[in-house]
Amino acid sequence: MTDPFAPLYDGFGRLHTSLRISVTDRCNIRCFYCMPAENVRFLPRREILSFEEIERFARVVARMGVNKLRLTGGEPTVRHGLADLVRMLAFVPGIDDIALTTNGILLAEQAQGLKDAGLHRLNVSLDALNAETFKKITRREGFERVLEGIFAAQRVGFEKIKINAVAIRGLTEDEVVPLGNFARQHDLEVRFIEFMPLDADGAWQNDQVLPGHRIREILELGILPLVPLPRPDPSQPATDYVFADGRGRIGFINPVTEPFCGDCNRLRITAEGKIRNCLFSIEEWDARAVMRSGGSDEDLANLVRSCVAAKKAGHGINSDEFVKPARAMYEIGG
Repeated sequence: MTDPFAPLYDGFGRLHTSLRISVTDRCNIRCFYCMPAENVRFLPRREILSFEEIERFARVVARMGVNKLRLTGGEPTVRHGLADLVRMLAFVPGIDDIALTTNGILLAEQAQGLKDAGLHRLNVSLDALNAETFKKITRREGFERVLEGIFAAQRVGFEKIKINAVAIRGLTEDEVVPLGNFARQHDLEVRFIEFMPLDADGAWQNDQVLPGHRIREILELGILPLVPLPRPDPSQPATDYVFADGRGRIGFINPVTEPFCGDCNRLRITAEGKIRNCLFSIEEWDARAVMRSGGSDEDLANLVRSCVAAKKAGHGINSDEFVKPARAMYEIGG
């Protein structure tokens, strides 16, 4: 009989050691590649996993070999008491890395508390350094607050903060060089992420993708040549570079033009407890139902194992068989 807590291999031999946890579907901005502009219907609070349920799920998958957690949303910092959740997860045996992806709007107020609670790493979403372009993308104010959040996080001791910048053809080309210089000036890493078909409006078109290779050309023409860096973790989504003078790191995440599914080690759980084996999955496994119906940790582990076993070889964005998920990014977890 298979040990329910054995390591999480899928049918293609990929070992899963990383879990992305969406703590809320709510957000305080409205980026068009993630959410509708208005009239968003959020989940009722009773449907969202409690911190205790999240901790239990983390403990189960940690017994199966998961050692990295990333908290996402929506916007995770709008969930009351987020630092308390970080503190709970930091005590889970086997978890040695906890990261947070945030839009940075509330980061200045929360950075110290998150650091003290045991958060290890930060990714801050910032697609533009031009305030008008920022507003065009986010459909809200807040640009200066994001910058304040980044600098506050540096002051309290977060190192190697990564800036996530979604790259959109016809909109963000003029942001590439300023973001590269921003990385150089402030000892940050900027990661350019290709625009993916997970927008709530369903308006994504392939010709809106600003490919990673084009961004690299813009950076090298506008600043300096980029030198490739070693890839210590084959499962990391980014291909990393540093400018030739050693100042400023740049990462490229190219899920559309250069899929990296072959080395994927990630699974996800949504804010209401649905397990997903891929960002683009159209099937989900209900962990909340198991936990709230009195299921055992073994039942939960078997559910996770079923999810991972069903994982496909790749997301198939560029194939004729690709089916866009019914849920947008904010509903899945970034």
